[in-house]
Amino acid sequence: MSGIEGKVVAITGASSGIGAATATHLAGQGARLVLGARREDLLGEVVEGITARGGTAVGAVTDVTRREDMRRLTDTALDHFGRLDVLVSNAGTMAVSPFDELRQDDWDAMVATHVTGLLNGIGAALPVFREQRSGHFVNVASTAAYVTKSPQGVYAATKAAVKVLTEGLRQESGPDLRVTLVSPGFTDTDGVGKGGSPEAAEALARQRDEIAMPPSAVASAIGFAIEQPAGVDLSEVVVRPTAQG
Repeated sequence: MSGIEGKVVAITGASSGIGAATATHLAGQGARLVLGARREDLLGEVVEGITARGGTAVGAVTDVTRREDMRRLTDTALDHFGRLDVLVSNAGTMAVSPFDELRQDDWDAMVATHVTGLLNGIGAALPVFREQRSGHFVNVASTAAYVTKSPQGVYAATKAAVKVLTEGLRQESGPDLRVTLVSPGFTDTDGVGKGGSPEAAEALARQRDEIAMPPSAVASAIGFAIEQPAGVDLSEVVVRPTAQG
């Protein structure tokens, strides 16, 4: 019996990239999955792929910026499986641009997704975990939380906020809960190079194509944190391609 087998794991941003790779990885280890994402068609494909291979997964269309959506995600876990063991807060957007372009809608989207979305997940899952006297938050940040590079100022600020909020939550979690921060470096996902400044997006996409690691590498790191024995909290993991400075 692995430390993953049988656990009920909810994942946001699960329709592609790191979220989909994590779902596939955990399903292969026997987890029971509740997958949330905004893109219903792609989410359905991930769920169908897992169930076709004998895994267990259900989907719930989820916009993390909406409190009611995050409550529905946790309620789906309770309705289908009677509990929730892990919430992986992975949904993200990387619409980077120089400040002078004043792309304030993109700024708002990053704050809403990375900061408000994370808090909405905590608000939905924490009461469940407290009642169960067990539970595990896994929050996905970025190496940008540690090093700020132009023109990623707003993106880096929101990921640094994820890091700070995760540490604050860990300090308040008590002996029954676990809290893990996973910070990936350049990862080969379709979110890199989408949105934001066209020039910045092109540069990011070019760098991704040159050095990025596969999403499965991040999925393995998330799985490693989840599979630790009860009473062991892997608090922080940074995983990056060796070519990334």
